[in-house]
Amino acid sequence: MESVLIALAGCTGMDVVSILRKMRAPLAGMRIEVSAQRAPEHPKVFTQIHVRYVAWGEGLQHDQVEKAATLSQEKYCSVSAMLKKTADLTYEVVVADHDPEA
Repeated sequence: MESVLIALAGCTGMDVVSILRKMRAPLAGMRIEVSAQRAPEHPKVFTQIHVRYVAWGEGLQHDQVEKAATLSQEKYCSVSAMLKKTADLTYEVVVADHDPEA
């Protein structure tokens, strides 16, 4: 089940980076955090999934990352499209000038 969440992060992350590059946005780095809850009974499918995009770059604008994340979640990421059929999938975007953990 963790592999499914990793696949989601990889799929949407590739989309977001690609879209931001096309926008010529000054992306220096990005981290994607995924958390989820599962049904209590077997087959214990995901019922809630939350994706948190943490992106940084000097001059990077929140609306750029928000647009890229929205496009990924609503149009491009096939893993996201599949998981939305059984789970409530939400996301948030955090933007900084530099790596918040550095």
